[in-house]
Amino acid sequence: MAIIKVGHRGASGYEPENTLRAFKKAVSVGADMIELDVRVCKSGELVIMHDDKLNRTTNGRGKVENKTLEELKGLKMAKNQRIPTLEEVLDLIEGKIKINIELKGKNTAMPVRAVIEERVEKDGWDYDDFLISSFHHKELRKFKRMSPEIRIGVLTEMIPPRLLSFAKRIKAYSVNAPEDKIDEKFVKKAHKKGLKVFVYAANESHEIDRAKKLKVDYICSNFPDKIHPIK
Repeated sequence: MAIIKVGHRGASGYEPENTLRAFKKAVSVGADMIELDVRVCKSGELVIMHDDKLNRTTNGRGKVENKTLEELKGLKMAKNQRIPTLEEVLDLIEGKIKINIELKGKNTAMPVRAVIEERVEKDGWDYDDFLISSFHHKELRKFKRMSPEIRIGVLTEMIPPRLLSFAKRIKAYSVNAPEDKIDEKFVKKAHKKGLKVFVYAANESHEIDRAKKLKVDYICSNFPDKIHPIK
């Protein structure tokens, strides 16, 4: 199977991360999937933002969870972009490519599940269009219990000894790990256990080439168009 090309926070090497421009760019450069970060704001909507605070990517300050959607929509990002909601991203993508939704923080599993269920039932999306990942493994387990038919990926910054066993135990589809933390032995062990290997964020040519040689299944990059098949 060909390596799946994933746009990290959209095609964030070209456009402001986690914006509609970045997601549109990812589609236009041929990504197979986009990765995005979901948080719940004060008024209950799901908004796309990596950091818990607004300072780095917007002209606002403070935590996302302390702001209503109306307040968040009043802020500006680079290139005059606004913070999108998950619903707006799904409207933009319209099933053109798959989506990796990273659950950021507590109380994200249930509302994300509700949005996906509605899209599947009413708009013709398929459960296989989604991969749900998180560093918050309790939230990930909660999501899998509620929606066993939707794939989940165990996000990790390091490779602890029992990572693969844990992933298998919670019925994960993939292990999502940093490109520079894995090796050939890890990939082979994951595949032997029936797990896919999803690496992030391979942005330099040598990082992408290394990931390909390791025979990973997904490469997540700020420049998804740089991920080409092995010659």
